[in-house]
Amino acid sequence: MDRAELYAALDRFLAALGARDPARLNWAAGVRHSENNVMLVPGDGVWATIDRLGSYDLRFADPLTRQVGWFGSVIEPAEESACCLRIGLDPSGAIAEVEMVIVRDSEYGMALPGKRFWTKPRLETNVVAPVSRAEMVELADGYFSTLQLNDGTIRTKFTADCNRVENGVQTTNNPELQLFHWASMGCEEQFALGIYRYDDRLRGRRFPLVDEERGLVFAFGFIDHSGRLGRYQLANGEWNQSPIRRPHSFYLGELFKIDHGMIEAIEADFISVPYHTPSPWDPA
Repeated sequence: MDRAELYAALDRFLAALGARDPARLNWAAGVRHSENNVMLVPGDGVWATIDRLGSYDLRFADPLTRQVGWFGSVIEPAEESACCLRIGLDPSGAIAEVEMVIVRDSEYGMALPGKRFWTKPRLETNVVAPVSRAEMVELADGYFSTLQLNDGTIRTKFTADCNRVENGVQTTNNPELQLFHWASMGCEEQFALGIYRYDDRLRGRRFPLVDEERGLVFAFGFIDHSGRLGRYQLANGEWNQSPIRRPHSFYLGELFKIDHGMIEAIEADFISVPYHTPSPWDPA
């Protein structure tokens, strides 16, 4: 199955979703379909409430595993929400898996100022100096290991101008985001400072889609926050107060752009879920 066929399958899915009509699609027997970490029957959840899709359309594909992914937004009666999803096809082309993350600000209370959905040329282009599939996954996994109990140790590689967008908001190299004083820093600079010490565990890490041509790795997992950490010291000696003081977890879909053996762009959608929530996608 090639990229064009996978994109065509994505187009059919998005058209059916926008029409609230799952019957348009060819579903595999025993299809697994989740929305926000809960298994649902196709037609339930956002299928019943969507008004239309937003204009943002970032797509990528993994012909080797017959997976196609998408970042965009969905518009429901209450709001426009960041959304990412992956679709897995069986050998016949039927939809065997759907995993969706929809960040409804009114539900999760996680709205950051300045949310918008825009095309990022770096995520749309093919890589110049590709690395192996295994190395791409290793770099993405190293990002999660750097984030876990972040103490300033860098366990992956970043370009100097790496940018990260989360839930439609740029959270690096963005001095206008004054909610966090470190938002003006780059990816590696933030991690080297040890800001995210309160991220206790990056678990359930999965890397189901690797677009080797575009240099993209699509990952899913959880960040567990115990809420125990209060005041803590950064790598530069300054003291910081943790913004997270309650037990909960983040469930995330995160995309990494890798070129020349370094992470140069990140896009993530994540929601808050109960502490230590398991994944229906974990092996039985």
